Amino acid sequence: MENLSLELAYALDTFYFLMCTVLVMWMAAGFAMLEAGLVRAKNTVEILNKNALLYGIACIVYLLVGYNVMYPANPVSSFIPGLDFMLGADNSAESVLAGGDDAPYYSGMADFIFQAVFAAATMSIVSGAVAERMRLWPFLTFAIFMVAFIYPVEGYWKWGGGFLDQLGFQDFAGSVVVHMAGAAAALAAVILVGPRKGRYGKQGEVNAIPGANLPMATLGMFILWMGWFGFNGGSELKIANVDEANAVAKIFVNTNAAAAAGMVAAALLARALFGKTDLTMTINGALAGLVAITAEPLAPTAGLATVIGAIGGLVVVGSVLMLDKLKLDDPVGAISVHGSAGIWGIFAVLLSNPDATFAGQLIGTVATFVWMFAASFVVLLIIKKTMGLRVSDEEEMEGMDVYECGMTAYPEFTKDK
Repeated sequence: MENLSLELAYALDTFYFLMCTVLVMWMAAGFAMLEAGLVRAKNTVEILNKNALLYGIACIVYLLVGYNVMYPANPVSSFIPGLDFMLGADNSAESVLAGGDDAPYYSGMADFIFQAVFAAATMSIVSGAVAERMRLWPFLTFAIFMVAFIYPVEGYWKWGGGFLDQLGFQDFAGSVVVHMAGAAAALAAVILVGPRKGRYGKQGEVNAIPGANLPMATLGMFILWMGWFGFNGGSELKIANVDEANAVAKIFVNTNAAAAAGMVAAALLARALFGKTDLTMTINGALAGLVAITAEPLAPTAGLATVIGAIGGLVVVGSVLMLDKLKLDDPVGAISVHGSAGIWGIFAVLLSNPDATFAGQLIGTVATFVWMFAASFVVLLIIKKTMGLRVSDEEEMEGMDVYECGMTAYPEFTKDK
């Protein structure tokens, strides 16, 4: 009976892990719909191509090398991971049935695929920030380096047992390890690529460039919201006992509460500032609430989770306005959603997690940002000098769909020339 109990628990935890993986993979569709809705019609096919291909490339590269960099069998030090390729064998029945604290409680392959979709999500953050002007294949070239080494190194520092984990840095599901990390890489790309033509006037004015399909963007938000239950819930890693089942349920409640509060708070602030309820702020408010609670979705009460999410919604509105003042053009607000809200979320951990310290959270945030920004900047600068990053003025004016992909998303609305 004991062996049967161990096998059932292993099977249930593995199945739960895999279903959460499916939800996180579904976030790829959310990113694609969100970004396609927030760009102009002439750039729709290209941004969809970016999202589809980056997912495929991320999965291949993470399988080949990224996973073993992030979770090395023989790390060089707490700062430098080891280097290995491909995946080893999965857990044996004997190791599972041995029981005890060291016995595996879910499949190693389930762990890999869960981490792989996290890696793809991190790279997806970059695609929206450089939409409408960064060329497709230089972007995908950067994705190889991002998923093979840049992201896995800082992931190792926390989740692979590196120096940030040893320091006590607390980040449950990745407000900094995933979201701010992706935003730091996106910031480097935005600086090197530059703003879209016509976005900023000579007198410092900010010219609106509306997206082509806000219903699609709203759908993307809800897909991401749904996927986040797997993102945060799956990070609990197990469910096959009463305490873990209750923990997962609490994570779902807190994740939902934070998203709802972030959405409403951002909408209210936008209404107060602009006199109108800006749908893009509503969308990004929900996503900012989700990012903010990701650092610690288990410890807070539902009430505190609501407050954390609401503040995240306020932060994202202020951040979007600040980036525009700095002339950092981010068409979808990715840097604000994932970066600014991620920073807020990592320090919000101090409100409920007694194991977190201000120094630990600060060091973890700064170290992750510096590494992700600097490494990304160097790689992107090399790509810029060798391949080029930005489309020509003519290509930008005509749209990237025709020049990069040879087709348009809405051909029935394209006038014959």
